[in-house]
Amino acid sequence: MLNPSAVTQSIPRVLTPSLPKASYAKYPWKMDIVTTVFWVGEGTSTNNMTPNNKSSWDTDWTRSYGGLDDPDTAKRGPNYCPIGFTPKQNPFYVALPFNDVVSSTTTKEESKTAIPWFKQAFKSQGRSVCRDHWIAVRLGDRICYAQWSDCGPFVTDDVKYVFGDARPTNSKNSGAGLDISPAVRDYLGFKTSAKCDWRFVDLHEVPDGPWKIYGENNHFAKTQTKESAQKDLVVSRLEELRRQRDQWFRNSGGQPR
Repeated sequence: MLNPSAVTQSIPRVLTPSLPKASYAKYPWKMDIVTTVFWVGEGTSTNNMTPNNKSSWDTDWTRSYGGLDDPDTAKRGPNYCPIGFTPKQNPFYVALPFNDVVSSTTTKEESKTAIPWFKQAFKSQGRSVCRDHWIAVRLGDRICYAQWSDCGPFVTDDVKYVFGDARPTNSKNSGAGLDISPAVRDYLGFKTSAKCDWRFVDLHEVPDGPWKIYGENNHFAKTQTKESAQKDLVVSRLEELRRQRDQWFRNSGGQPR
């Protein structure tokens, strides 16, 4: 009779790989961040000393966008866009308090080591690798996706907060560390003084939603435009081939199909 312990020892051990935690994310959430609303074309006020007719990366932001991104809810449509024009850029945008470039010809040295995607995205000195990067903004059980389009609120050098574990260094507006556009505000149902969570996301993490529809700077809208143009080209080419075929039949004495 076999010894039970010997049988147990003779059975090969099968190791089952553990699944990754459901909460895992490449970029961690920044929690409970004081959030304020800003918009393209915003003028100066007590709480905003810098007009937003230009951004840290665009000297004529209002024109590039297509006009004033009026925050008045009565002047905004159900598509989260201002009534009266279709934005040339994504209406889902944010500002974070770090600028990775000094000028159009110089990139900050700290950007090279602080920004996780720097090596993959870097093209040339003075060309931002942060501009138009996607982030997720969470309020309660709703999550909105938007593109990084400006730097602020108030400071543009808070690298330890934006890319590290520190809290925002800004002390104005109750220590705000995130600016969101009217479209983001409306999608989240954001109210003044609310705090949001946010984190960076890669393109493959961005789900379908209204943030994918508009904007020459929008990776997804550009892809859709290109695909639409390619389809139009195919349709045009097929129509031309049909015309040539019909002409051949006529010249041959046959009947076009």
